Amino acid sequence: MTGRSSERTTAALLDGLGLPPTDDHALTPSTRRFPDGTQLRVEIPSVEGPHCLEAVIDAAQQWEVPVARVSQGSGVGLLTDGEIRAMVDLAIAAQIELSLFARPCAGWDTSAMARASAGALIAPAARGQDLFAAVVDEIRRAADLGVRSVVISDLGVLAVFGELRAAGHLPDDMQAKVSVMLPAANPATARVLARLGASTLNLPTDLTVAQVGAIRATVDIPLDMYVESPDSLGGFVRHYELPRIAEVAAPVYAKFGLRNAPEIYPAGTHLDQTAVALSRERVRRARVALDLLTRSGQKVSVSGPGSPGLALCAR
Repeated sequence: MTGRSSERTTAALLDGLGLPPTDDHALTPSTRRFPDGTQLRVEIPSVEGPHCLEAVIDAAQQWEVPVARVSQGSGVGLLTDGEIRAMVDLAIAAQIELSLFARPCAGWDTSAMARASAGALIAPAARGQDLFAAVVDEIRRAADLGVRSVVISDLGVLAVFGELRAAGHLPDDMQAKVSVMLPAANPATARVLARLGASTLNLPTDLTVAQVGAIRATVDIPLDMYVESPDSLGGFVRHYELPRIAEVAAPVYAKFGLRNAPEIYPAGTHLDQTAVALSRERVRRARVALDLLTRSGQKVSVSGPGSPGLALCAR
C-alpha cells in the first residue's frame, strides 16, 4: 500500500486534535491574562535559602522591581525545617510566591547514565521507586511547612502530584511549577503536562517567540520563560524580546537567571556570599529589562506581590 493513510492533510489532522498546524509566525497577541488582568510577572530563580530571599526582597525595594515569585533549585531536602520556615515567613511578609524544587533526582544520585555524554535526559528524573518516593515525601514535607508551590522535573512525579492534590492529600492551593528540565518544547507536550496537573510551565530557554505563541494558543495556564538564562541552560540574554514575549505569551512569568555566573547547585552555607550576590544581581537584571520594556513604548501590564493566583505560603 502506498500513499497517505487518509486524504486529510497533517495540518487538518492536528487542527482536529486542537493543536496548531504551525508555530505562530504571525506572533498573535495573547488575550489570556493573570487573574488580576495583567500580562507579566517577575520571577527570580535560584533563591537558595533565607539569606538569598532576604537579599531579593531588599534588592526589589531598592530597584523597585515587583517580584511576584522566587524559586529555588537545590531542593527541599537540602534545607532544614528552620530554614524553610524562615523562607516561608519572609515570603508571607513580602506576599510573594515561594517555590522549592522537588528533588532528589538522578543527576545527584548514583546514576552513571546521568554522567554520560548522551545521558542528560535522565538527570532530572526520579530514578527508581525509592527515589520517586523520596521526591513525593519532600513535596509533602514542603506542604506541611507552609510552602504552596514546588518545582517538578519528573513526568511521573507530576502525575502523582496531581492525583494526591485531587484526593486531598496535598492542599487544594498547592501548585506544581514544571521545571525547565521537563521540557514543554511543543504544544502537544505542553497540553499533556497541563492535563497532568501543571500549574505553570517553564519553557525551554531557546524557543522562539513564534514557538512560544503556538504553545500559548494550546494551553491556558501561565508560562514561565527565561529572559536571561544561566550558562548551563544556554546563557541567553533576551531582554530585548521581552515586549514581544509579554504580548504573545501572556500570562507569563519573566525569569531572570544570570549569564556568566558560577554554578552553585547544590547550594549551602559554604556558598552563601556568592549565592546572595547572585540573587541581588538577578533583581538588578530584572530592573534593566523592565526599563527596556518601558522604553519600547508597548503597554504591558505587570503585577507583583500579593497578586491573585500566586501560591502564597501558609503558616
